[in-house]
Amino acid sequence: MPRKPRKLLVVSHVVHYRHANRLYAYGPYAREIDIWADLFPEVVIAAPCKEAPPPGDAIPFTRLNISIAPQPETGGDTLLAKATQVAKLPILIWSLSKAMRRADAIHVRCPGNLGLLGVVLAPLFSRRLVAKYAGQWNGYPGEALTVRLQRWLLSSRWWHGPVTVYGKWPSQPVNIVPFFTSVMTQQQMQRARLSSRRDGFGDPLRVLYVGRLSESKNVHVLLSAVAALRSKGISLRCDIVGDGPQRAALEKQARKLGLSDLVLFAGGVDFDQALDFYEHNDILVLASESEGWPKAIAEAMAFGLVCIGSDRGLVPEMLGEGRGLIVPPGNVDALTAALRPIAVAPEQYQGMRVQATTWAQRFSLEGLREALRHLLEERWHVSLAETASTQSAPIHKPESIART
Repeated sequence: MPRKPRKLLVVSHVVHYRHANRLYAYGPYAREIDIWADLFPEVVIAAPCKEAPPPGDAIPFTRLNISIAPQPETGGDTLLAKATQVAKLPILIWSLSKAMRRADAIHVRCPGNLGLLGVVLAPLFSRRLVAKYAGQWNGYPGEALTVRLQRWLLSSRWWHGPVTVYGKWPSQPVNIVPFFTSVMTQQQMQRARLSSRRDGFGDPLRVLYVGRLSESKNVHVLLSAVAALRSKGISLRCDIVGDGPQRAALEKQARKLGLSDLVLFAGGVDFDQALDFYEHNDILVLASESEGWPKAIAEAMAFGLVCIGSDRGLVPEMLGEGRGLIVPPGNVDALTAALRPIAVAPEQYQGMRVQATTWAQRFSLEGLREALRHLLEERWHVSLAETASTQSAPIHKPESIART
């Protein structure tokens, strides 16, 4: 058996924050990296890092064996941003190569600017490679050329490691591996199971959104649909959980539509509070422009919510066979039409709730860790037995979390 890899390098475009002797990052991502840290004695993250208080959707890593190798932050859609990125490319290559030389194994997270560079460089430094592609593996309208390039490289002979993707796609190389993730523990799954057994629906019905408040998430479409239903005499209460650049605009839209008495903007909340919202709502709406495997839908299904998602990524598979409803993203009329029959006759959707709960209960953090262990041991021909430190760092209450 080859020597066990001790140091895993994670290449990620996610912005990290160092504050009060803790390392923070976007909530769902941080919880997943904690799981990777259970499999290796040392995990180093090559990613942008700011010496600043974290934003509302960030939580601290909890494993003691996680550190960061800060990388220059690049990106943006403006011409200046693109020019700056090109100018910084030599620095990025040097910095990322330096981190890769010191690693026993490399995990690259795509799509993203650093992910693209990581896919190009990693095969030059390690035989033990693994990538995660968190976007839509089948692509979507308006997709950037650099994103398509990342998929092509990961499917080519250049990348000689497994690539975990959301869903099973035909005619893919053997290194493309269907994989699904969760951020709920078995104990939290038990809480969801008990909650899903509640009888009936709220009066009025409560609609939930959980995620980042960015334009592509189409939360403005949800607000317009709630307003359209109110004009027809159907009132729904709506909880918006999460934070992001569109929050001020969405709050302004809610006021303009006269929904201030029906819509609650909860902001970023810690994970236990997010579970509270799942417990006290009836419907989840996540009709984004693009999705891979949206954890918010999987979590809401586990809690027995009726889920409405967009026809993007793996959402149709998740909500197929009577487990939920699908709408085209950005279509107010379609979302209104999906919500109305639930509001009029919610009891007819009890069977959908049961099917959704049964399906979603299969996914947990512990299951993710063991699935990753099995995949890496099989593909790398090594043993990842319990040699990594699973000791957690002292945990204070996380400031907040927003879901994907």
